[in-house]
Amino acid sequence: MLLGETMDKLLEKVQYLKGVGPQRSRLLARIGIHSVFDLLWHFPRAYIDRSSLQPAHQLVPGEQAGIMGTIVATRSSRSRRGMAILAAAVETQQGTVQAVWFNQPFLEDIIKAGRRIWLSGKVKSILPVEIHVSEYEILEEEDWAPGIVPVYSTTEGISQKVWRSLMNQVLEKYLPDYPEILDPDQRQRFELCTIQEALTNIHFPADRTSYKLARQRLAFEELLLFLLRLQELTQKDSRPGVIHLEKRDLVQKVRDQLPYQLTPAQEKVIREIFADMESPQAMNRLLQGDVGAGKTVVAALAMAKAVASGYQAALMAPTEILAVQHGQALHDVLWEAGIRLALLTGSTTAAQRAEILDQTRRGDIDILVGTHALIQEDVTFANLGLVVIDEQHRFGVRQRAALAAKGDNPDTLVMTATPIPRTLALTAYGNLDISVIDQLPPGRKPVKTKYLPYKLRNKAYNFARQQVIAGHQVYVVCPLVEESEKQDIQAAVNLYDELRTSIFREYEAGLLHGRLRQADKDQVMQRFKKGEIKLLVTTTVVEVGVDVANATVMIVEHAERFGLSQLHQLRGRVGRSALQSYCILLAEPHTDEARRRLRAMEVSNDGFYLAQQDLLIRGPGDFLGVRQHGLDQLKIANLAKDLILAEKARQCSREIDPAPWYNYITARFPVIEGTAMN
Repeated sequence: MLLGETMDKLLEKVQYLKGVGPQRSRLLARIGIHSVFDLLWHFPRAYIDRSSLQPAHQLVPGEQAGIMGTIVATRSSRSRRGMAILAAAVETQQGTVQAVWFNQPFLEDIIKAGRRIWLSGKVKSILPVEIHVSEYEILEEEDWAPGIVPVYSTTEGISQKVWRSLMNQVLEKYLPDYPEILDPDQRQRFELCTIQEALTNIHFPADRTSYKLARQRLAFEELLLFLLRLQELTQKDSRPGVIHLEKRDLVQKVRDQLPYQLTPAQEKVIREIFADMESPQAMNRLLQGDVGAGKTVVAALAMAKAVASGYQAALMAPTEILAVQHGQALHDVLWEAGIRLALLTGSTTAAQRAEILDQTRRGDIDILVGTHALIQEDVTFANLGLVVIDEQHRFGVRQRAALAAKGDNPDTLVMTATPIPRTLALTAYGNLDISVIDQLPPGRKPVKTKYLPYKLRNKAYNFARQQVIAGHQVYVVCPLVEESEKQDIQAAVNLYDELRTSIFREYEAGLLHGRLRQADKDQVMQRFKKGEIKLLVTTTVVEVGVDVANATVMIVEHAERFGLSQLHQLRGRVGRSALQSYCILLAEPHTDEARRRLRAMEVSNDGFYLAQQDLLIRGPGDFLGVRQHGLDQLKIANLAKDLILAEKARQCSREIDPAPWYNYITARFPVIEGTAMN
């Protein structure tokens, strides 16, 4: 059968399957199943495997366990705080188990004596045996047969019996003609089974080995289709871009007045960026670099090249503090070369704004630096040739596109100080070229990091005081609590009052948080930079970009409340000179995840290592913000665990022309939200 005919068959509506009809098709549509293809890619969420069910006497407290048996009695109660508790005595072949559900009162109509059940959960105790249930399934008669039985995520009105019947039907009728995108050589090189074997054994695995092989092939297939979709979208958006050919020697002038020598890593990425800027293809490049690696000067040289070629440049930052700092840093680097620069933020006065907009429109401003204010409708450029976006993950897709739309397909450079493992970056940002500054400036010492429990809090502040006595400066960061921003600010204020009236009473202290007026923020930061303020108590407004070389101590209060990436960013505010710097994490971690984050911070200053740990702890969804990247559509691939598989899929994607496979690719990924071309 031809590929087109095969896809037409797979895209048939589920309504016309035997046993579905209009009513069940509406129920299936609730969970995103409209076609036979959708049904085949609706994989089991769990399996009932009779061969792996543990005898009751072999269960171990604290471990996950699965059991199967008959409910012989149930009892409902409530905790002192009013939480509903349902307990069921389940008789198995190896003994009776007490199964417990919390805060699910509706289960009283489902968990009833006489019903057969499969369940899994954490073993709480063994005398008597008690399991706190995380998953369960009321069993039909056929579920008691030997072998492995799939359990599907479902919707009200469709039983597991119906699911299994449907899957058996579509596998028998449609699987023989399912398209095989890999040739035999590719399957052998990448050690993969056929797609027909994979789909059979993901729904009804013969054994654990068959399941693992099926999962590996389908995760590969999913990643391959994702990358081919990105490739197809990139080709579709390959309009000519700006060609930057320097008419003035501004880049060399900027280089000549730098007070330091660029690192080999910076020189490498500058060559990559300049080559993009000189080509007729629009640049779309991601610049990664750990905190303090020197991304800003690379961006400055790229903007100088744009100006030297007769174009304007724009730099957008996520916060006003960072935009102001970028404006000052760029002014220091560029002003001697005669490059005209302006700053536009929400705090710019109406009169200043009107003048800046007029000058930008006429082309009298070469580089416009700002926040989201840059994408407002009345901001227009005479000839925008380069867009630089800092901390790009903090902006939505439309915000990034809105700034680029102010020019005629300008070159785009997006920067991040949040390192992403290379394979993950190449998968998530398959439409972007990637440059990495993987080297810190010479003379920098690794920041010494220590986690301390709160009972040693005084020790931390006494150490910080000694650093101030030695002539250095200190940050103290309070957590931002989303539920109550007001409470967070009050916590910072209270700590500021506590420290400046006790252990640091002889020294000038400053307070910084998001609710201060911009002018007050600027004043505090300028005084801290000048060394007038010795102790800065702040919220996470200092997380990114703030650069004070004399600051040698970062104390983070309630560090267990912060993510690993955020802790690394905060630590990056110190260690920005040849001085030995320190990061002290005050915490009372109550979860394994929090303890893992703190341990990771203690053992490494490498942002890419920490990014890998963060990815393993949180998973790719939270790590990247999947709504921005389309990766929320992954059904079986897990980029926290499948990075090697993703690399193989990326290699394979370069061997396949996506055009003939368009309908197959878009059946799996109709839209990829968050790519640069959307």
